Amino acid sequence: MSGIYLVSFGQIQPELLNDLSEELGKRLALPVISNYRHTIPEDALNQERNQYMASAFLSKLRLVTGTENSKLLGITGVDLYITGLNFVFGQAHVGGKASVISLARLHPQNADDMDGLFQERILKEAVHELGHTFGLDHCRDHHCVMHFSNGIAETDIKAASFCARHKAEFETNKQPVEAEQTRQQSHDALG
Repeated sequence: MSGIYLVSFGQIQPELLNDLSEELGKRLALPVISNYRHTIPEDALNQERNQYMASAFLSKLRLVTGTENSKLLGITGVDLYITGLNFVFGQAHVGGKASVISLARLHPQNADDMDGLFQERILKEAVHELGHTFGLDHCRDHHCVMHFSNGIAETDIKAASFCARHKAEFETNKQPVEAEQTRQQSHDALG
């Protein structure tokens, strides 16, 4: 089946995955499957930084079989970084199939905001990284979900949706995934 596969690295709350799966399905109008699990790539741990190299998660995701015409979003609770940056909320293979987000820096400081704000931040980062897999670049519009976030305040400013330009690009770029999904459904119906 073509669509989006959520892959949890380590222990991620099932309710969080279910909520994210439902929201992504609505916003991106693609089927979302959330029952994949993977181990955290221990070789990605930089002990001096106490962080994990994000690209190692992307490498593991690229090896997931049976998802050739789909997009994969890894979700982890460990803190991620890439060379040259102190941390990242996520990383993606632009125009590819693999992306990953980290929940480590998305938790609100105020416990009263925990559920709603935390879920909103997760959704924004998920849509952002998946947007990259559909070939979308960063946006100058601070309210577009494709705006690059240097910190959590910038994530809070942006919406969980695309600006008009990125929405049009996304709709164009997602057509091959939808076409494969339709072909697969036709094949399944005939088989």
